[in-house]
Amino acid sequence: MMEEKTFQTDLGTIHYWTVRTGKPWLVFLPGLTADHRLFDLQIEELGREFSCLVWDAPGHGASRPFRLDFSMEDLAGYLQKILEREQIERPVLIGQSLGGYICQIYMRLDPDAAAGFVSIDSCSMHRRYYTGAELGLLKHTKWMYLSIPWNWLKHWGARGTACSEYGRALMKRMMEEYERREFCALTDHGYRILAQAVEAGHTYQFSCPVLLLCGEKDAAGSGKRYNRSWTKTEGYPLVWIPGAGHNANTDAPELVNQLIADFVQKEVIA
Repeated sequence: MMEEKTFQTDLGTIHYWTVRTGKPWLVFLPGLTADHRLFDLQIEELGREFSCLVWDAPGHGASRPFRLDFSMEDLAGYLQKILEREQIERPVLIGQSLGGYICQIYMRLDPDAAAGFVSIDSCSMHRRYYTGAELGLLKHTKWMYLSIPWNWLKHWGARGTACSEYGRALMKRMMEEYERREFCALTDHGYRILAQAVEAGHTYQFSCPVLLLCGEKDAAGSGKRYNRSWTKTEGYPLVWIPGAGHNANTDAPELVNQLIADFVQKEVIA
């Protein structure tokens, strides 16, 4: 049974959930506009063997209202304080899309803080992977999203992130938690602080094992190109998830669960 908890900040309250079983801890970080339900099928299965923590990131799901006045480094700092409160040391960080970026910043700020990192349809934070045009677009999305009728945005948001009926229905339910302007403001803020963090030009070298997962049908931005370059440049193993979109863990939960479990057993515990 997952236990819901809260963490108070000056900008709002963060809600997170834990289940304590065995070690190591698995810490799940959902992507932009998604909430903790994104990882329901992972925690249902993996939580039988490993302790798990998942949050609704600031401004997402139950962690609202939350003033959109935070940076990517602030998000990593909130995560660090939550893990310290729960006395969680050296977890395996599992981040989908924006959640994967937060994982990388967390590890940059504390290189020995993680026992492993699983990226699901996320990308490297290194500046060299992005064009100037891509970063510029990330900083100017609000009016683009506001120009799209809300029903269309929900429809294409669900179809653009998932390929399975389950994944699309789940993404639509998560999007429906927001009012239209709230959703557009959150999306704009998330993309903007991501672009700013990338433009800072920090170096990202990880001392823990890394696994990259990416849906073969991921159509969100240039995710597939980024992952090809990431594995080629850094040598991290990359597994393509057949038939899966950007939310690969909701499209192919059994395969993703098995890949995570194998990674933990072979690369972290062994």
